Amino acid sequence: MSEWQDFNGFDEQSFFGSFIHETPLFFKLFALFILGVFVFIIYKSIRSWMSNNASPLIKARSKAVTKRTEVWGGSGESSAHTSYYVTFEFEDGGRLELQVRDQDFGLIVEGDRGELLYQGTRFKSFDRVKQTEQLNF
Repeated sequence: MSEWQDFNGFDEQSFFGSFIHETPLFFKLFALFILGVFVFIIYKSIRSWMSNNASPLIKARSKAVTKRTEVWGGSGESSAHTSYYVTFEFEDGGRLELQVRDQDFGLIVEGDRGELLYQGTRFKSFDRVKQTEQLNF
């Protein structure tokens, strides 16, 4: 029995070893690159999630100044996906663009003023102030 055979007679050298040894270097590097991209994406996602969780909840008066959508996917048999974004402007002139849920996107109109609640880069809610409350009479 060779050193590569296990107790069941399975020849590990021919199954996995030959695949590794016979695969061209380009394909090995490409596979390593793809694996690295996946690890990087997972790392960035976890880091962003942890950063948002560590951030305080902030409630600030703001105005919805712009809205935009981003459509991705949708080629061949796959379906398209849409991401929704709203840019809010604060009283001091600072702006922040946040990704919002589709339901919230439909309820927010450019020019709306209200109380924005967010945590890091995570949108929580936007409570619109009625036009009559803004007129100060």
